Amino acid sequence: MRLFTRLFRELDESNRTLSKVAAMRRYFEEVPPADAAWALWFLVGNRLPSMVRSRTLRAWAADLSGYPDWLVGDCYERVGDLAETVALLLPLAGNGTDEPLAAFVENRILPLRDWDESVRFQLMRSVWADLDREQAFIVHKLLTGGFRVGVSKALVVRALADCFGVEKKVMAHRLSGKWTPDAAFFEALQSGEGASDRRSQPYPFFLASPLKGDPEELGDRSEWIAEWKWDGIRAQIVRRGEEAFLWSRGDELVTDAFPEIAQAAATLPDGTVLDGEILCWGDGRPLGFKALQTRLNRRKLTQEALAENPAVFIAYDCIEWQDTDQRDEPLVSRKTRLAEALRVIGAQGAIRPSPEVAAENWADLRQLWSGSRERGVEGFILKRRNSPYETGRVRGHWWKWKIDPFTADLVMVYAQAGHGRRAGLFTDYTFAVRHGDGFVPVAKAYSGLTNSEIREVDRWIKANTLARRGPVRTVPAQQVFEIAFEAIAPSSRHKSGLAVRFPRILRWRKDKAPADADSLESLSALARVIH
Repeated sequence: MRLFTRLFRELDESNRTLSKVAAMRRYFEEVPPADAAWALWFLVGNRLPSMVRSRTLRAWAADLSGYPDWLVGDCYERVGDLAETVALLLPLAGNGTDEPLAAFVENRILPLRDWDESVRFQLMRSVWADLDREQAFIVHKLLTGGFRVGVSKALVVRALADCFGVEKKVMAHRLSGKWTPDAAFFEALQSGEGASDRRSQPYPFFLASPLKGDPEELGDRSEWIAEWKWDGIRAQIVRRGEEAFLWSRGDELVTDAFPEIAQAAATLPDGTVLDGEILCWGDGRPLGFKALQTRLNRRKLTQEALAENPAVFIAYDCIEWQDTDQRDEPLVSRKTRLAEALRVIGAQGAIRPSPEVAAENWADLRQLWSGSRERGVEGFILKRRNSPYETGRVRGHWWKWKIDPFTADLVMVYAQAGHGRRAGLFTDYTFAVRHGDGFVPVAKAYSGLTNSEIREVDRWIKANTLARRGPVRTVPAQQVFEIAFEAIAPSSRHKSGLAVRFPRILRWRKDKAPADADSLESLSALARVIH
């Protein structure tokens, strides 16, 4: 645990990419393979199943520290991070444990899931007896699923690639899909043999970059393929070993959630991997992201659910053909392979090709782009015809030309302190629309303001708090903000009757009064028009 704690400290305290890569490489070379595998598992964003609820951890801290629960709550509000708060409050007397990371996780943390709360408390007391405060903080993060250390998966891949002397693209592929954090897996990463279940293993996704300027700046229109940007779930179909697998971009196996796609995928030629988008489809157009969410959130899919929101896979790339990696081939060649793969399925089945949008010049394409909302899409993806299939977000080959988001002027009514580096500052806000003589909450957002604006809003919130409920403060409905969002739909789960997707702050409208904010009626009308 000492070496893992040191790694956490080095990554958390550094803002330099080279320093972080060097710290990870040093750790991977220094520790046994089993420890390296567990560290890697946490660093790329995997989480343990919840071992201890946050409420329980807070109660244990009050019990062992002797402080009343209200004081623990105040400390939590001030610190902004429960794992750190508990580590600071507990009467820890240990000097830290030298137990290896793998042994600690497997022998001290994972067994907690097999016991009820009273036994877990006793087991945790024995764990705390060996820890210092820094180790306790990390253990609390692991227990609650809140472990984050400020490195991206791409940076971890880079460190591993440097460590083993292989290309980043190769290492990213070896880490794709599901894998078990053990010594055998980590040792296999170097050779590539058995690093994961090759039969079902997807490829790292190639991501388009946002187009900031005008598309005309990309040059000759004939060098680019334009496809609709679908509002769905990015996914890959893997057809190998006479089985079909459906992977989401988040490395989640979602085959069972979309049986109609899995059934169609079983007819693809063996040794084929397709990249595309999962959508719910009806009456010749996408049904919207809300329809797609109903398929993901169901524990059991009924025939009624399948009929109500049928799913399709819009395929736009073929990245493996006849068991051969096609990613270095030009896009036009991969499109030919895609057409060949889909020939047996047909153009209107559960798997269908993403059509190339015909437009002779950028002006004609822009005219089509302006009608994206009516088509139920978000704009265009522009792809260079000779582009390879890269790993991650590599600029220059694929661009997403999105339509402008929806916007609304909303009023802040609640605020909550942030976490980590934002602890102590009120950065998470709840916004409301006008309704009758009052306001109804409709969205939460925490991004979009500058650091100076965050500090200014924080001072205003602290000076104008009307009430407190736990970490949440009620404030006067006086400050208006312009909020952007990608979609809006009716929702019975929210008091306003509406749900917005991806809300974020565009600007603080100091020039507007609460009476100028949008009304519930206007947003409801917008939702009806869209749907």
